[in-house]
Amino acid sequence: MRTLATVVLALLTAVRIAESAQPKPKPDAPDQTNLLNCVNGLSECNVAILTLPQIKQVSEASRDRNLHYCMDGSAICDPTHLAPDRATSVQAARYRRNLEKCLNRSATCDPLLLNPKEAASVHTAASERNFSNCLNGLPTCDPVGLNPQQIKTVQAAADRRNLDRCMAGSPSCDPLRLKQSEAASAQAAALQRNRERCMNLSSTCDTIALTESDAKMVRSIFQRRNLANCQNGQASCQPIELGTADLNEAHSAFRLRNVEACKRGLPSCDPEWLTGPEMSDVARAFQQRHSSTVQRR
Repeated sequence: MRTLATVVLALLTAVRIAESAQPKPKPDAPDQTNLLNCVNGLSECNVAILTLPQIKQVSEASRDRNLHYCMDGSAICDPTHLAPDRATSVQAARYRRNLEKCLNRSATCDPLLLNPKEAASVHTAASERNFSNCLNGLPTCDPVGLNPQQIKTVQAAADRRNLDRCMAGSPSCDPLRLKQSEAASAQAAALQRNRERCMNLSSTCDTIALTESDAKMVRSIFQRRNLANCQNGQASCQPIELGTADLNEAHSAFRLRNVEACKRGLPSCDPEWLTGPEMSDVARAFQQRHSSTVQRR
């Protein structure tokens, strides 16, 4: 009996030791959803249930968020929510942004926020920009803002551009602004352009402006091209412009084309131009075409 009681006692002791050796379950972590909503500035935040440490954490996040807005120049910045040291940094950032806007000629520039040194820099940048615009002949040029040396430089650049336009035959050329030597160069360039147009038999050729030698050359080119057109039977052929020898060549070429047209039974065939042997050749060609047609049927 004593032995049984001893065994039971030993078992109970072992069970207690095993239970005490097992780790106790940790309690569930508190829900952080509301704290995160408040830290991120979300509308689902309920500040009434925050603890004192959480209130401090949320307040710091709100101040940091407002500082970020103010440093970026956001419209939702609240300057009254800034600490004195942060307000100084925000004001400096605002001045830097305004200076960049003024240097870049932005419409949102506030010149009243510039100090004397910054105003001088902005004025210099504007003068350089205006000088560049005037040099390039842009419509945004303000000649009133140029100094005497800049006016001379801009005038020289404008004269060069006008000379280039006159040399290229641009309709915007102003010949009254050309010097005597420049006018002569522009006139020579115009004559050369007209010569090239005449050599190409362009409709814009001005034959009156050609020299005697150029007029003879153009006439020769026209005659060669007209002879080729007549030999090829093109509608642009002008037989009246041909000399006797060229007209005979054109007639010879026509006879050859006419024989071929008659052999093929084309509507352009003119039988009156055919000689006896040519008429025989045409007749044989007709018989061959006729036989081929009968065989196909």
